[in-house]
Amino acid sequence: MIYRLINQMATNTETTLINRILNGETAAFSEVVDAYKNLVFSLALQMLKNQEEAEEVAQDTFVKVYSSLESFKGDSKFSTWIYRIAYNTCLDRLKKYKRKYLEEELNAVTENKIYTTKNALHEMEQKERSAKVKACLQYLPPEDAALLTLFYFEEKNLNELEEIFEQSVNTLKVRLHRARKKFALILENHIEPEVLRNYG
Repeated sequence: MIYRLINQMATNTETTLINRILNGETAAFSEVVDAYKNLVFSLALQMLKNQEEAEEVAQDTFVKVYSSLESFKGDSKFSTWIYRIAYNTCLDRLKKYKRKYLEEELNAVTENKIYTTKNALHEMEQKERSAKVKACLQYLPPEDAALLTLFYFEEKNLNELEEIFEQSVNTLKVRLHRARKKFALILENHIEPEVLRNYG
């Protein structure tokens, strides 16, 4: 069997694992699922706001990963490739059900408030990335929640996000700025007083 060449962007461990699966050792795919299932589920939950649907999307994601594995060319990180599949699967689910999510008004958000809450967010990330911050992500539109989750909590850089979202770095910078403004108001409304009291 001829396999696609996987270049140095994929680690040796990943390359070996992928080749094992492509060689017919299907049980080895469980290692891929174990490695990424929590991260894929977390992303799906932030976008879909529903545990049952997030679980279904996570399962669908890994079915797609398995069936498309031979198309992975190795020109991006394996995790980035999986995230892109998960993100697109979430978008498909959202389009299918046309769900409506709460999006808070942005009036009266000052640059000072944005700066203050961004600092508070940074402090909370350093303290085990508080569950309260993650809980507030549910108030964002799905695509904004996905962007902030990957950028802050999964620490994906702009180049990796460019591959996941299939948008230019400049576009992503604008999206990040807007998403942070929305999230700043949400933090202010829900937890900022406590954050400032504890971490300010």
